[in-house]
Amino acid sequence: MIKELSNPTIEKIDTFKKAQTDMCKGYANGLTGIIVSGLIWLISATISYQYSARQAVWILLIGGMFIYPVGVLLSKVIGLSGTHTKGNPLGNLAMEGTIFMLMCFPLAYGLSLQHTEWFFQGMLLIIGGRYLTFASIYGLRLYWILGAVLGVASYMLFSFKVQSSGSLLTGSLIEISFGLFMLLYFRRENLIRSKVGVGVEQST
Repeated sequence: MIKELSNPTIEKIDTFKKAQTDMCKGYANGLTGIIVSGLIWLISATISYQYSARQAVWILLIGGMFIYPVGVLLSKVIGLSGTHTKGNPLGNLAMEGTIFMLMCFPLAYGLSLQHTEWFFQGMLLIIGGRYLTFASIYGLRLYWILGAVLGVASYMLFSFKVQSSGSLLTGSLIEISFGLFMLLYFRRENLIRSKVGVGVEQST
């Protein structure tokens, strides 16, 4: 009698995909955090235009620390859990990435001491790099595009010496636009899942 052996590699991949699905369901593919971040960039742009770029720096710094809790709250408002299953290793990866991003903030602030607009361009690079890890956390390669767009935008803004308000508006436009696109993508995914679920029930 031949015993059927399990493939540990396939089992690991299957477990990893389940962890990604768990993160997607809890945080709406991460879209709530993107939209909250984009709104903070928009508020900072308004402060920069109405008052000063230096004040906008502090709005973005302080506001950045509230992206996660506000994003979780927004997830719950739209009917999601706003959390992940206990023991999901990708939850740890997400938190570690967030801490690393916050630890980079002082570097961006140091740039602002040379030229204020450099702070916002540096922040675009930092959050762009952060979004690259989301491709693994949520299993969506769209985050590679978002990270790349933010990185290229940062370089272009620096090269053309765009002022603070312009950099802030660019950041907000990219994030809010991508967040809304992700919202449509998430709703489409849920619609497809619900239709598949109905089809399975009817077949049984």
